Amino acid sequence: MKIGITYDLRLEYLAAGFGEEETAEFDCLDTIEAIERALQRLGYVIERIGHVRQLAAQLVAGARWDCVFNIAEGMYGFGREAQVPALLDVFGIPYTFSDPLVLALALHKGMTKHVMRSMGIPTADFWVVESDTDLARLDLPLPLFAKPVAEGTSKGISRTSKIQNYRELHDVCTKLLHTYHQPVLVETFLPGREFTVGMIGTGHHARPLGIMEVVLLAEAEPEIYSYANKALYETRVRYCPVDDVSAMRAMDVAVHAWRGLGCRDGGRVDLRCAADGTPYFLEVNPLPGLHPYHSDLPILGSLYGVSYDEIIEMIIHSALQRLHHNAPNASDTPPNSTPSPACWGYSQPRAL
Repeated sequence: MKIGITYDLRLEYLAAGFGEEETAEFDCLDTIEAIERALQRLGYVIERIGHVRQLAAQLVAGARWDCVFNIAEGMYGFGREAQVPALLDVFGIPYTFSDPLVLALALHKGMTKHVMRSMGIPTADFWVVESDTDLARLDLPLPLFAKPVAEGTSKGISRTSKIQNYRELHDVCTKLLHTYHQPVLVETFLPGREFTVGMIGTGHHARPLGIMEVVLLAEAEPEIYSYANKALYETRVRYCPVDDVSAMRAMDVAVHAWRGLGCRDGGRVDLRCAADGTPYFLEVNPLPGLHPYHSDLPILGSLYGVSYDEIIEMIIHSALQRLHHNAPNASDTPPNSTPSPACWGYSQPRAL
């Protein structure tokens, strides 16, 4: 079975003149090689494709794959993560992770929160700011939290993101609007614990891989999981497996959000607690980072004794189960391709 890999290689964009933060979500060669090795060990034939323009050129030239392992983030617009899946849909080629609708919706955090509200999933009160007029109409109580509406990797989040007065709100929103050329999501600041839930699977098969708490150390920018804290996580952040009441409630919220949005195969749901410990949905990442050592989903898996190769195996297994018309029959299935049981239950963390 031939599997192609689509991705945005950070080095290519840096060489083309794009900036460090601008390309922060893109992948390094280590990630591509790690995915490739994991799939090869499962018995698949792998072909690197690259970004959406490279994919388009190969499709026009007649190239085809049995399935595409898609981690391409895209560069421009709210639909940038949806570009590769949309193109693959045109040609009827199966792929991993969510479809264009889910990827475009999830990237716009404001739209996602509207959907969460309609589903009865708790999320902090919020306002989407596109202009001074929107700021003038905002009536949420302080303190507030502001970030770009459609960025990942904590881009645009810094020590100034927590806002204590309306003058700060105006200054921060104006700067973010100018810097990122997109609306700003302003929401009620939640002072409690922050969790990340790893998700594996699709629909009623979707289950949490585990849950970890993001604990900021003394060296970190206080109170917020900022771009700098995330980049320097080895000295500023501790990731802890947890199983207390708040964590279990957060896991339940994550499962309902993942299934309700129609997310597929694997990803993350981020949550933060109010002062009373109630967990609230922050955002969902249906196209997770997959660097074997630095990305949140593999880090979370390691806390629960799930290897990187097992995570890749779970993702491709989920995709092939969903896409039954293109799934291999028993004789084509690579050896040892049964998904690890860790993804089908509430795993217990490995002793640290």
